[in-house]
Amino acid sequence: MQNQGTQTDNLTMYSVWDRSTRWFHWINVICIIGLIAVALFILNNKAFGISNDGKVLLKMIHVYFGYVFAANLCWRLIWGFIGNRYARWSAILPMGKHFLCSLLEYISSARKGDAVAYKGHNPVARLMVTALFILLTTQAITGLTLASTDLYWPPFGDQIKEWVSDKNSSVEVRAGYKEGTDPASYKAMRDFRKPFITTHLYVFYALVIAIVLHIAGVVVTEIREKNGIVSAMFSGKKVFLKKPVDD
Repeated sequence: MQNQGTQTDNLTMYSVWDRSTRWFHWINVICIIGLIAVALFILNNKAFGISNDGKVLLKMIHVYFGYVFAANLCWRLIWGFIGNRYARWSAILPMGKHFLCSLLEYISSARKGDAVAYKGHNPVARLMVTALFILLTTQAITGLTLASTDLYWPPFGDQIKEWVSDKNSSVEVRAGYKEGTDPASYKAMRDFRKPFITTHLYVFYALVIAIVLHIAGVVVTEIREKNGIVSAMFSGKKVFLKKPVDD
């Protein structure tokens, strides 16, 4: 059963993260690494001497990663309603009448070197994971909008291309070029796009900071609590010397 532990010497092993949650995590990691790497080349295209066609190609690669990232995130958002106990939003979001007390208790016990044990996310981790999901969702929404306005790709690419095209021109509208577009419509589209790219850029920086904090938190928790928090994202299992409060 889900909540039963396996005793090994003084340690008890518990199943925590289901397979779908683990797959989401590692697909998300791969996508984010790819997205950040390509984004850095796009943002510094002049420094790298990248041509306009090269920049368009990089944006295409970025969007391919983005589609996988968005699909994976959508599945995780759904899984938060139908997954196991520790994958559900009720165990992730910082809510509930006892959350604040649990947070203060966890911080106090962690400072004393004897942190309260949690099979799922501890209260501090719930705050971090919630922030990450907000940032990831914002990036997915703004990124899909930019894919439509930059490359004229789904989900709204055809509509955007129709909006900016010059009906009196025989030149086909292409990503990265103004030929075939109506100047007034193209400017209106770029004005519409501006808040999305601004949000996407600043959330990118915020996400990088949040990821660094997340990794640091995982490392510190692994060292202090020794519950196998890293290996659990491969095996799905954590180990404890004492009974977790969320068992």
